[in-house]
Amino acid sequence: MESGLTLDWASGWQTGGSRGPAIIPGKPDDSLLIQAVRHSRPELRMPDDKLSDDEIRILEDWVRDGAHDPRSTAPEKLDISADWWSWRPLLRPAVPAPPANVGNPDTPLNPIDAFLLAELASRQLQPAPLADRRTLIRRLTMDLHGLLPTSEQIAAFAADQQPAALARLVDTLLQSPRYGERWARHWMDAVHFADSHGFEHDVFRPAAWPYRDYLIDRFNQDVPWDRMIREQLAADVFFPTDTSITPALGFLGAGTYDHSAAATAPKNFENLDRDDMVTQTMSAFTSTTVGCARCHDHKFDPVSQADYYSLQAVFAGIGKGEISYDADPKIAAERQHWQRLLKAAADRDTAVLSEPAQLQLTNTWAQTQGQPAAWAPLQLQSFVSVDAAELSLLEDGSILSSGPCPDAETTVLSGNTTLPQITALRLDVLTHESLPNNGPGRAENGNLHLNEVELRLFRPGSQTPERLAIRRATADFSQAGWNIQQAIDGNLQTAWGIHPQEAQPHFAVFELAQPVSLTPDCSIHVLLRQIHGRKHIIGRMKLTVTDAAGDLTLAIPPEIAEIQRLPVDQRNPAQLLTLAAFAVSRIASERLAALPPPQKLYAAATVALNERGTIRYDKPRDIHILTRGDVDRPGTLVQPGALSALPDLNAHFNLPPEHPESARRAALAEWLADSRNPLTWRSLANRIWQHHFGRGLCETSGDFGRMGSTPDHPQLLDWLACELRDTRSLKHLHRLICTSDAWARSGNASPKLREQDPENRLLAARTPRRMDADSWRDCVLQASGQLDLTMGGPGVAYFSTRPGAQLTPILNYSDYNWDAPGAGRRSIYRVVWRGIADPLLEPLDFPDLGLLAPVRSESLSPLQALTMLNNRFVLHHAEKMAEQAVQQGTTPETQVRAAVLRTWHRQPDDTELQTLSTLARDHGLAAVCRLLLNSSEFLYVD
Repeated sequence: MESGLTLDWASGWQTGGSRGPAIIPGKPDDSLLIQAVRHSRPELRMPDDKLSDDEIRILEDWVRDGAHDPRSTAPEKLDISADWWSWRPLLRPAVPAPPANVGNPDTPLNPIDAFLLAELASRQLQPAPLADRRTLIRRLTMDLHGLLPTSEQIAAFAADQQPAALARLVDTLLQSPRYGERWARHWMDAVHFADSHGFEHDVFRPAAWPYRDYLIDRFNQDVPWDRMIREQLAADVFFPTDTSITPALGFLGAGTYDHSAAATAPKNFENLDRDDMVTQTMSAFTSTTVGCARCHDHKFDPVSQADYYSLQAVFAGIGKGEISYDADPKIAAERQHWQRLLKAAADRDTAVLSEPAQLQLTNTWAQTQGQPAAWAPLQLQSFVSVDAAELSLLEDGSILSSGPCPDAETTVLSGNTTLPQITALRLDVLTHESLPNNGPGRAENGNLHLNEVELRLFRPGSQTPERLAIRRATADFSQAGWNIQQAIDGNLQTAWGIHPQEAQPHFAVFELAQPVSLTPDCSIHVLLRQIHGRKHIIGRMKLTVTDAAGDLTLAIPPEIAEIQRLPVDQRNPAQLLTLAAFAVSRIASERLAALPPPQKLYAAATVALNERGTIRYDKPRDIHILTRGDVDRPGTLVQPGALSALPDLNAHFNLPPEHPESARRAALAEWLADSRNPLTWRSLANRIWQHHFGRGLCETSGDFGRMGSTPDHPQLLDWLACELRDTRSLKHLHRLICTSDAWARSGNASPKLREQDPENRLLAARTPRRMDADSWRDCVLQASGQLDLTMGGPGVAYFSTRPGAQLTPILNYSDYNWDAPGAGRRSIYRVVWRGIADPLLEPLDFPDLGLLAPVRSESLSPLQALTMLNNRFVLHHAEKMAEQAVQQGTTPETQVRAAVLRTWHRQPDDTELQTLSTLARDHGLAAVCRLLLNSSEFLYVD
């Protein structure tokens, strides 16, 4: 600690730190330690949450009673150097020679078996025999797919007695898209991915799911792990033209977001939000805990405060929210091209506008412009303000809004025309002396925001109006970021605006998708939504229509029309530039509007949109070492970097002074993906082993430090990590593991083996594993015939919602219709709300994703049994399973056989058949199905 105070023996607190003794026996009120935990002295407060009143009272009573402390000896000083197994350089160990009389001399022994058998031989122990074929295919399908094999698949594998049958089955399962769904779920646990923010304002994230789909796709493709690291941290840097992998950036947005703290305590929020990114990144990719160094140097591992805040500096220029992207790289390139031209036009960039391609655009546009369209007034029959503005018809046929000004407005105008057909509608917004700043809007500065325009046609005798599609919209002027196209984009969050050109008239033209034939008694209804608020509504307006051809209806500003009337050789350079800027802007706007709307992704970026509005970081913030983690006590300024305890890697990124934010993330990605980084490759190898055996070779998959466990087989872990580092292939490691005898063993261990290795650390036998929550749910769907294997897209919410007291909604899981579309999709596609647990899966140890979950807990409780027997999901699918079984037999016995085959994948013996048939007769076949779905033979994978 910075003050020198230690509390790990009596003399530590008796001597105290720089402020003297921490405890005065018998005097809790005078003891610094009690003042610190009470938070009564701000300078002593630690940054974490305050202890509970009961916990403080226990400490107070102990001090009041004399602070008796039997710890009279100073603890042994802990070595926190990098000389610890996980930090040491990764070197490939030699594979041990096979023990005598083991294996076939003509068949090389799997290196995994060589390591484990050598350890067994040294203890004079024999491993358990290999499992039977039915057990192996069930185990393998669960490991790689999170599902159970069909009876047909089991029979085919059992009949294939070739030595390579298991290897072929492994390859077949690895090629299935089900593999990516299974293994993406494991990584989503490690990075605590969910579909809501967490904390007390637990807001939904509708754009989180593309990251989940990215993971499934990349695991299925077996993308090299070093590339996946680079993609998840900095896809925009390493692969800027491949926008199909932009969802990889959802990695840094996977964690929590404290909406309340962001609004009330922004400095502390930003510190803790960066902490979440740092902790997630280092835990997921390196199994290293660095959060302890937020307040002081790590007390157990070689992580300094400077290291920790250097990592925070990597993420100092980004914030969490939604970003836009094009999944199709071709569309992305086209959008980028037209956005570049739109910016050049706005900036009147002579260099860009005089390029041959842009000159051709201008000439082509100019040649299409003939005589301007003739506009006929729309003869108004009614004009209504939905929000109680006072509307009046002026002599020139325009409508004036007056009286008390509503904050927002929707106006409906109806009229007819004598034209036999119309091709476009024109909206003029006009000035008037009664309006603020002469208008044409009623906002204080005369601006207006037109969110959406809708046109409907009522024909005589028809009860249903026709919706008239608008092909494009043009205007004589649009405010930056408030283009006229946004008045027809179907998004009520966007609008057309005219700032800073208030106090002058403007007009917009809405071209129909196709000409519309009319009779004189047809009625055209125009709906103008102006709902942005703050009185940004239209003050005076006029509607006209035309039957002119499409290009002749485009809105042309007067100054452009004047230039157009001049012969080409009489236009001066300024006029040519003005014309080019207008033409290029008009064409670029139309082309952009014609592109498919970009997709949304919840990520972390320099510019993003969240509930607080647009967050923007023009440059990364300065990051200082915080004294005791206190944001109000900044110390030394740090630069972006990583952990300094790895001698083969440069922890100081040494970026140039004016580097872009993205260079920081790219540098960290390179550091993590480096083949010399022992943490990265040991971490992933251990995670893969964990999900095949139920426990990692190092049991604490999220902590390779001194507070975690040491590996049971360190040489084997290093060999696997080297294999992964050298091949970069997860599927390669799956093949090695799943074709080893160690993985294929049965649970039939000898008494001697059980006695000497009760926890199965030697991996000489198989430990049965209960299905995890997701797999059990998916297997219930599978057994009932309701499994829907549709992949990708937005998640399915298995609940209804209604507004809560604050931003967090109220979720009701009990009224979901399990026959609804999407009800049978795999669990990885369900919407996961962090703070409102699913009553079906939470009792089955689905993790709390407010926290990192590198290892799921495995508990046994009465609540689990009650849930699996009585939840509506189970009742519904037991009925569905019974319906399936009824179709396969006419007697209780044949129906029971069909149900047993769906769950146990074998035929029942005589006793089982008799018992279950009696249950079916007495209580119905659905009761039998409920029992089977809750049986150990279904729930556990041997």
